[in-house]
Amino acid sequence: MTLHQHDLTLRPITGPDELDLFNSLPYVLNDELGSDLAAGRRRPEWLWLALRGDRVVARAGWWSRPGDEHALLMDIFDIDGDVDDGVRLLKAALPAVVPAGAIPPEYGRFLPADWRNRQHTRQAVNDRMGALERVGAKLFVERLRLEWRPGTPIPELSGRLVFRPVRNAGELIELMTLVLDGTLDAHSRADLTRMTARQAAQEQYQNELERYASPHDWWRIATLPDGEPVGFVIPAHNGYNPIIAYLAVVPAHRGHGYIHDILAMGTSLLAAQNVPRIRAATDVGNTPMAAAFARAGYVTIQRQIDMTWR
Repeated sequence: MTLHQHDLTLRPITGPDELDLFNSLPYVLNDELGSDLAAGRRRPEWLWLALRGDRVVARAGWWSRPGDEHALLMDIFDIDGDVDDGVRLLKAALPAVVPAGAIPPEYGRFLPADWRNRQHTRQAVNDRMGALERVGAKLFVERLRLEWRPGTPIPELSGRLVFRPVRNAGELIELMTLVLDGTLDAHSRADLTRMTARQAAQEQYQNELERYASPHDWWRIATLPDGEPVGFVIPAHNGYNPIIAYLAVVPAHRGHGYIHDILAMGTSLLAAQNVPRIRAATDVGNTPMAAAFARAGYVTIQRQIDMTWR
């Protein structure tokens, strides 16, 4: 599909041979696009360009897990100049990428940790967000992107908890249901406005955790010495990096500092695999979780802006 508006040409790339053209605007994900296309995480028809002559003035891109029918996330959007060019691109691309009647996928953007202190970066963020707002998106949450690096000391376990593998999916889903009570995570809180805690836990397990190709025997449940579950940690590899995919303490045992032992266990399990890094993320507003990661030696490497059409 190719559209012409004013002096703009609006179209998806023709294939991998146009990745260099698509990547003429810089972003941290550019180096991953070739392998993503090969792995089925992206498709040429999900990578859209706004061209003025031969110059890329805006671009947009969507991502999914291999095998998904539809795009799951809009994670690339850049404007080089006029914000109106970006709006025109979005108005052309969204109907082509998003099924009729469906809500567009969430938009996410990685940013420098100090992006508000950089005038040029701050203006670019405002331009992109302004364009997205003009097609119906709204700011949803800002998140911290975190990293543990080899050589960083891992806190010693206190000895108060016992760790064991997850026995089965039902056991983990039950704990995932419990920890949604009082959650500070914006995505989880939004899920609870449209489904029960049990449904939200099942959906996250089936759509995310179950699909990690990394060994599920890395997953750990933390218990008291008598076997009562306190929380859990899900170390994983998401196809790009080793990650702490999920970390939680059940409501009955919050406030006792157990989170530190649970995170230390998850970190040590991944560190034992000689990984080059461990990534994690949490909402800026989830200050207890952010503090736990900082205490465990994780540093903030980026921030992330999420916008939705909810």
